[in-house]
Amino acid sequence: MSNSSIGMGQQDQSEREKFENELHAILKASDDSGILLRVIGSLAFQMHCPQFGYLQAALGRAYTDIDFAAYKQQNKEIGGMFARMGYVENREVFISSEGERAIFDKTGTGLHVDVFYEKLDFCHAIYWKDRLEIDSPTIPLTELLLEKMQIVQINEKDIIDTIMLLLEHPLGETDKETINIKLAAALCANEWGLWRTTTMNLEKVKQLAHHYTQLTPDQKKHVESQVDAILKRLNDEPKPLAWRIRDRVGDRVKWYKDVDEV
Repeated sequence: MSNSSIGMGQQDQSEREKFENELHAILKASDDSGILLRVIGSLAFQMHCPQFGYLQAALGRAYTDIDFAAYKQQNKEIGGMFARMGYVENREVFISSEGERAIFDKTGTGLHVDVFYEKLDFCHAIYWKDRLEIDSPTIPLTELLLEKMQIVQINEKDIIDTIMLLLEHPLGETDKETINIKLAAALCANEWGLWRTTTMNLEKVKQLAHHYTQLTPDQKKHVESQVDAILKRLNDEPKPLAWRIRDRVGDRVKWYKDVDEV
């Protein structure tokens, strides 16, 4: 892991509620405007893990911004909505990303919003074509898992969010309140690099879960069991020839983009 202090630190309840209340206000405004926004990032895990969401505050996982997934065809409507809510867009980000990302700030509040259009593209690309309609108000659970697992230099905050997700939700082959490992396995079989990073980070999740005294022995055991089941499914998935050829090269050739390249 690196930069483990990012998104970590004690955060009082009033500060957490500021982010949560603003998120709900944005979601209401988007619904009223017919805009399809889906939550990603820390607040998405909080919303989709009602039983284990308390672990964020207990483990010192702080909110730093509000993140959304959206479709590019609605970028003008999204910009207009945030302007009406008092946000100012950083147009340089939208232009330099070729319309794949927008950043909005609300002056004097410390509130910062990131909108990712069509995909989350850091170390690996996680696409959401035809997937944002699957779940609400967040992206589907599989994409939530991969959102974290695709980060090569994973941070502690990402580990905590993943632990919550694995404690809260079962594994299966559908999307309804389930981590669809059939889809995750297919995506990792399609890209060796995503498989390499995901399996590497799942091992870290399993190891680090045992260091948190806030987790019970049964919770630690459950996280380990979930990770082992995902790893087995990812590894057992039949791989195409191109994947197998790339696997022979392994780590000798860089398999990911650095985040600061994006």
